[in-house]
Amino acid sequence: MSMTDIAPAPSATASAEGQPTPPPWLEEMPPRQIVAELDRYIVGQESAKKAVAIAVRNRWRRAQAPDDIRDEITPYNIIMIGPTGVGKTEVARRLARLAGAPFLKVEASKFTEVGYVGRDAESMVRDLVDAAINMVRTEREDEVFPQAEQRADERLLDLLLPPEPAPVPAAAPVAHGAATGESVFVVGSSGQAKSERAATAEEERRTRSREKLRKMLADGRLDDREVEIEVTPQTFPMMEFMQPPQGMEGADINFTEMLQEMLPKRKKRRSVKVPEARRVLVDEELKKLVDMDDVVNESLDRVENHGIIFIDEIDKIAGERSTAGPDVSREGVQRDLLPIVEGSTIQTRYGYVRSDHILFIAAGAFHVSKPSDLIPELQGRFPIRVELSPLTEQDFVRIMTEPENALTKQYQALVAAEGVELEFTAEGIAEVSRVAFQANDRMENIGARRLHTVMAALMEDTLFDLPGMDEKRIVFDAEAVRSRLAKIINDDDLRRYIL
Repeated sequence: MSMTDIAPAPSATASAEGQPTPPPWLEEMPPRQIVAELDRYIVGQESAKKAVAIAVRNRWRRAQAPDDIRDEITPYNIIMIGPTGVGKTEVARRLARLAGAPFLKVEASKFTEVGYVGRDAESMVRDLVDAAINMVRTEREDEVFPQAEQRADERLLDLLLPPEPAPVPAAAPVAHGAATGESVFVVGSSGQAKSERAATAEEERRTRSREKLRKMLADGRLDDREVEIEVTPQTFPMMEFMQPPQGMEGADINFTEMLQEMLPKRKKRRSVKVPEARRVLVDEELKKLVDMDDVVNESLDRVENHGIIFIDEIDKIAGERSTAGPDVSREGVQRDLLPIVEGSTIQTRYGYVRSDHILFIAAGAFHVSKPSDLIPELQGRFPIRVELSPLTEQDFVRIMTEPENALTKQYQALVAAEGVELEFTAEGIAEVSRVAFQANDRMENIGARRLHTVMAALMEDTLFDLPGMDEKRIVFDAEAVRSRLAKIINDDDLRRYIL
């Protein structure tokens, strides 16, 4: 991204008064800090975190490079290979929350070859542009939000205290001008006459009333009052039938928006309470204050230079070469995906977007197929290969305790909603991990997702009986876990279906 012709990154912009300073872009973090952020939610897989951190940081490094070499620096796309449930998708989820750049996660199995029923591969770039538009518009709205609130409050005060109609001017003696609020001519020191309008008692009373209402509005004492506002319907029901068919979303003309511009703006009056009216008025003021042309330009620039697309389940489009007829959901998708990853120009409803510098991260379990089953050209476009290791029993223990969104913490929050304290001892967590690991070993290995099934079976009775329980503290130790899961563990047929 050219640093001379675009706005600075969000972390460099001055935050609006009273607004918290936005966090830095993910690209601006050192690789070690990116790994530390991922460590908060993902256990192990250091090689994958390291590769992703380097690739993301390289986007920022490219932006600092001289103009003559910047366009030559292409992203080093990554393919993550590993069994299901080891953290491939979780890496994408956490990157999406950390990134200040446009990010999109798609599943390769959703696409078909161009010309067949289904979504074409180019739609992922169009979806990325939509995500960028929403992101930049939100940033712009945050910047002008205090101003929009101020404008909305003024409009709301006009509704609560409507201005009186202007009086019809009547002839009156000049001597009584000050008393009646009419113009009074005053001769200044320069000898030139100036017209001043004396404030009437009625105007002063209205000003005091308006300020009193303003304070009551700020304190929330008017929340139960209803006001009548004029609103413009956002969409027309008939336009839902005019959306382009799936696979043809790339039309340069947005027919829905075009028809909305052509049709008259119908307004309708609604009686709503003050908080709802304030929300509607703030939304209207935000639309007036945000320049959508600037939003679109900035969004397209971010997509082209900082966009990240995570292609999950890429192994689902890999397989042996088809011999009987075209394979529109496998090799055909690979052929369509290839020019996008290589770099091409894609048509969107906001303009043309080049994908040359979009970072692509692919992931797949490759249980049935292997990476070499992808067409050679596509393999060459993912030069960085990272293999994620299967999870061990000790990894399960760490997953249950270390991440900020650990399953034990999630269940503790759910139980706390009923006013009950839930505790898992170290031995209890170890027993849950042992059961999950053995279930993976005896049946299909689904990685950390097995912990969800084991915990659901463990907590089922507790969550069902919780509202009527007298106990205010529940402790799960190793013995409690074994007794709850004994029936399932000992019954091979039942285990196969439940765990």
